[in-house]
Amino acid sequence: QVQLVESGGGLVQAGDSLRLSCAASGRTLSGYAMGWFRQAPGKERDIVASINWSGGTYYADSVKGRFTISRDNAKNTVYLQMNSLKPEDTAVYYCAAGKYSGWSRIADDYNSWGQGTQVTVSS
Repeated sequence: QVQLVESGGGLVQAGDSLRLSCAASGRTLSGYAMGWFRQAPGKERDIVASINWSGGTYYADSVKGRFTISRDNAKNTVYLQMNSLKPEDTAVYYCAAGKYSGWSRIADDYNSWGQGTQVTVSS
């Protein structure tokens, strides 16, 4: 089982940028997909972005062109660069390690989750 720890969340203004990090221990991430999900109050947990074992990516329409997911296998770390943040991006962001090598939008395709990091964007 892999342990995931997110960091980098905070309170920012609309238009600002943040970079989230997800550090893994207990298992190498290099052969597996990784994902970022988010959950706003009263809403379901939704996919934000996913990256496969070779760097191929998927983005939710709401973040396409603003967010970038990347991975550093040597550091066993995944990142989410968030630019041009909007108030509707406010949520708890979760990092997840996939069961498979290909990216996925489906939460059930991930078997390890971080504790989450709060991102709040003020208008």
